[in-house]
Amino acid sequence: MKPIRPRSRGQRPPAPGLRRLALDLVDHLDAMVAYWNHEQVCVFANHAYRSWFGKGRAEVVGSTLRELLGADLYERNLPYLRAAYAGAKQVFERDIPIPGGDGVRPSLATYIPHLVGGRVKGLFVHVADVTPLKRLQQELRAAKEQAERLATHDFLTGLPNRALLLAKLQESIALAARGLERLAVLTIDIDNFKAVNDTHGHGSGDCLLIEIATRLRHALREYDTVARFAGDEFVLLVPEIGGAAPIESIAERILESARPPVAVDGARVSPTLSIGIALYPQHGLTPEALLRSSDRALYRAKRLGKNRYALAV
Repeated sequence: MKPIRPRSRGQRPPAPGLRRLALDLVDHLDAMVAYWNHEQVCVFANHAYRSWFGKGRAEVVGSTLRELLGADLYERNLPYLRAAYAGAKQVFERDIPIPGGDGVRPSLATYIPHLVGGRVKGLFVHVADVTPLKRLQQELRAAKEQAERLATHDFLTGLPNRALLLAKLQESIALAARGLERLAVLTIDIDNFKAVNDTHGHGSGDCLLIEIATRLRHALREYDTVARFAGDEFVLLVPEIGGAAPIESIAERILESARPPVAVDGARVSPTLSIGIALYPQHGLTPEALLRSSDRALYRAKRLGKNRYALAV
């Protein structure tokens, strides 16, 4: 048996096929890797170009960037190409059409100038698919929007909640004060709502709340606000009104919209509402004062027999 000689210090192990190994490594990258000379002609391209452009290495090598990208995509890349060939590294996003016309693939492209003696001899190009990253960004954005919505909207009816209403009311008061305009706050309660819960269950009560919320939205103007304040209590913010007469007309419309029967647990319930109305500035100058005034008016409407509105005094 031939003795194994110890490797001398600093001696590297033999590396047969190292070039082949490096080529295989580049070909297995899930990204396009290429080298384009100073005339924008491809000198090397890995196999990823086949899945991106439908062209293998043999077809890409020797072609120009314009031939590969097509006129439209080439023109969109041209500012980055010019900057890279002037010696500045470029990193940018672009959408690359998928072969066959089935949408686009978001990508992150990197152009690295190959500098020799201070002159650009060509570009090292790396283009990665960022579709998963884009999808994650969309999911995070949607989750953020959902979280923000849950913080400002009622989970059952989808209406603005107490916090968002108070913010809108404060803003509307500031605008009304500058423009010397009036606004109205209406506090609305579903008459005999507890009886619906007791007789038909809380699930049926929730269905009634959702239906009343929908009817309130449809009864208002586009720039009015209806919020679920608590339980079966809603608050309406109605800016830019001329006085008591227009808001009383709106209150009548709301009462009328609530009266059609609602199917609840196999039965038909004919809901009615009681409404208290407060006007800015005569019934309060702050959100809290206006809400207190409209709440007192609501209970006066209840005492007068329900299914009606009452104006704050």
